[in-house]
Amino acid sequence: MQAIRNETNADRPVRTGWLQKANVQKRLFLLIAIVPAFGGYLLFTLYPNLMSVYYSLLNWNGISEPKFVGLDNYSTMIRDKYVWRALGHNLFYMVTVPVCVILISLLLAYLLTNKGYKGTKLFKVLFFFPNVLSTVVVALLWAFVYDGSYGLLNATLGLLGIDMGGYYWLGDTRTALAAIVPPFVWAGVGLYVVIFMNAMITIPRSLYESAIMEGAGHMTRLFRITIPLISPIIRVSALFLVLGSLKSFDKVLILTNGGPSGSTDVIGLYMFNLAFGSESHNYGYASAIGMFLFVVLIAAKLLVDKFMPNKAYEY
Repeated sequence: MQAIRNETNADRPVRTGWLQKANVQKRLFLLIAIVPAFGGYLLFTLYPNLMSVYYSLLNWNGISEPKFVGLDNYSTMIRDKYVWRALGHNLFYMVTVPVCVILISLLLAYLLTNKGYKGTKLFKVLFFFPNVLSTVVVALLWAFVYDGSYGLLNATLGLLGIDMGGYYWLGDTRTALAAIVPPFVWAGVGLYVVIFMNAMITIPRSLYESAIMEGAGHMTRLFRITIPLISPIIRVSALFLVLGSLKSFDKVLILTNGGPSGSTDVIGLYMFNLAFGSESHNYGYASAIGMFLFVVLIAAKLLVDKFMPNKAYEY
């Protein structure tokens, strides 16, 4: 009888708690993983953007009672010459910064990957170092470079026999706009060198060996093998750089604050000064400009998709 009772107890299924069930654990994991991130997106991204659409229809300084004005802010923006001047500067950066960053990064990544230099890892660290620095530090370093009295650029030109006479590169409307480009390029090259190097090392060496046997030089291998095979990576990098050039204004704020005489002003900085500047607190008009910038970003993304189609190359 005891043996029969033990056998019956062994055959009886073991009861487990509901938390120990596989499907419950899977759903609980998805809930914990998704809800905080999605909640943060709703609270800190989607909700502020939706409120910006509402604010763009108001005349409001952030303190007084808001007044609904409809599309008046947008009609004012169309007639505002400073908006179009700032957009022109954004378009200048949108063209120059991505082109310079991608070309320099591709060349450096190819050399470090295929030339077999000693200390390649050290070079990667040195190139990536500007990305570790904050935007404020990068901007202050380049403000020192461009300084007229003790700047590094004028000192270097002086060693070459070119006396600039205390010329301040950021204080002249003829050079200030172009002088903003090197800080953006210097701060962005290191990241894309690392990205392109990691993409290049996945290319089979046999392709390069076959090209070398056929007499192909480094430039031929770069443009006929390397660039086509990592073109999806280049396309995504170009998209990030284009959108970043349109949105970014922090370095411009620190270096020139849009000066001199608005020659370096960009859309983001103009919008920031309208909303939080010392002379203006027009949140409604600034929000309308933000909506305009959103449209420009979408248009830029569509242009990148048109001129850099997503092609897949096989080897």
